Amino acid sequence: MKLPSGPKIPTWLVNLKFAADPLGYMDSVSKRYGDIFTIMFGSTPVVFVSNPQGIKQIFTQTKEITAPGELNEDVAPLVGNNGLLLLDGLRHKNRRQILMPPMHGTRIKTYGKLICDLTETLMSQQTVGKPFLAYPTMQVITLDVILQVLLGLREGDRYEKLRKLLPRLMSFARSSLLETCLSFPSLQLDLGRWSPWGYFSDLMRQFDELVLAEISDRRKQANSSGTDVLSEFISACDETGKPLTDRELRDLFPSLIFGGRDASATAITWALYSIHKHPAVLARLLEELDGLGEKPDPMSIVALPYLTAVCNECMRIYPTQVITFSRMVESPIEVMGYELNPGIILRGCVYLTHQREDLYPEPKQFKPERFLEKQFSNYEFLPFGGGTRRCPGEALALFEMKLILATILSNYKLGLVDKRSERPKPQGVNFPPASGLKMVMLGQRQRQEQYSSTTLARS
Repeated sequence: MKLPSGPKIPTWLVNLKFAADPLGYMDSVSKRYGDIFTIMFGSTPVVFVSNPQGIKQIFTQTKEITAPGELNEDVAPLVGNNGLLLLDGLRHKNRRQILMPPMHGTRIKTYGKLICDLTETLMSQQTVGKPFLAYPTMQVITLDVILQVLLGLREGDRYEKLRKLLPRLMSFARSSLLETCLSFPSLQLDLGRWSPWGYFSDLMRQFDELVLAEISDRRKQANSSGTDVLSEFISACDETGKPLTDRELRDLFPSLIFGGRDASATAITWALYSIHKHPAVLARLLEELDGLGEKPDPMSIVALPYLTAVCNECMRIYPTQVITFSRMVESPIEVMGYELNPGIILRGCVYLTHQREDLYPEPKQFKPERFLEKQFSNYEFLPFGGGTRRCPGEALALFEMKLILATILSNYKLGLVDKRSERPKPQGVNFPPASGLKMVMLGQRQRQEQYSSTTLARS
């Protein structure tokens, strides 16, 4: 077996380069070794693929290439032993079948007005002329969407406690301290709240108490007519037909919550940056939004073609998932001319695929119209991953992103405080703007107001 070529450097240096500038490192490795390369992590070879045909093989050759949950077991303390990431086979299929309906299709229609109202409430609190950081502001909005849409919490003691707890938990979850503890189980010692693992354990205990209490209360409401995701889960059964336990229900939520706040906030923040960086894009978007008239139906907003293209282009340049979840070769298979033996780890590189010149001419340029001119396959444009590990919250995330952007742009005039280009900064698995994106509220906007490129460029 001959593995694809790759950098011959020690694992500690690989980890250092990934930690310092993961996107830049992938760019440099790809430029030297092409669209399939191997990076050694200790004694384990990991083959990265950015060629669409190779990615198609990874996602579709499911007998030869599997996605075992054991490859994600290091995050079990964070997502739970029954979380979707750690399951495979029938259990994984069953949980995906439970997760998908309340976050897709006609079900998400019921969340539309709520998302718009939450956005309007928060943005109305911004002071005209006073700068604010867009990324943490979007995190506040997406967290409220999580609490209300996923858990059905809108007020009360439990709502307030989770609203305070979750930002602390998620902030620590993407810290280097926790990453080190997760990588080295010997460091997972609870020495009290002042020790890293003790602090994390205390946060998780609080999370468990609050979520399990909500699940217990919801079970007692036998005839609950709630439209939130938890209400949909309560009556769910496992692959054997037995009702899910409280703990199994609880374990469905961490990955949805962590991705639902930071990944969504990252995508929306980059969209605000790119839209306001390109006056012509903003003008075209406003014209499209104004064409819907006053108080448009949320479903008519999410169907807008140019808004969709803008969101897609933002996620192309800064995907919420830069590499796919790990796959393992189970039986010998040829991938892009290389014979790979069992035990080899494969990962699709979403970021590099989205930077391919043959797919996206001038890939560093923000050009939403490319998504109006061409239909890309699931192996060419894959911001939510693919195959059996594709993000189950994709439809809800896009729905939320479009409605939050439309609400902000339709009702407010914003400006970028710093005209310099923003750079992505790794925070866990997300890459928000390094500065947090400083913006300023210029005032309310009246629909049909005309924006000239000259005016926008000065604002």
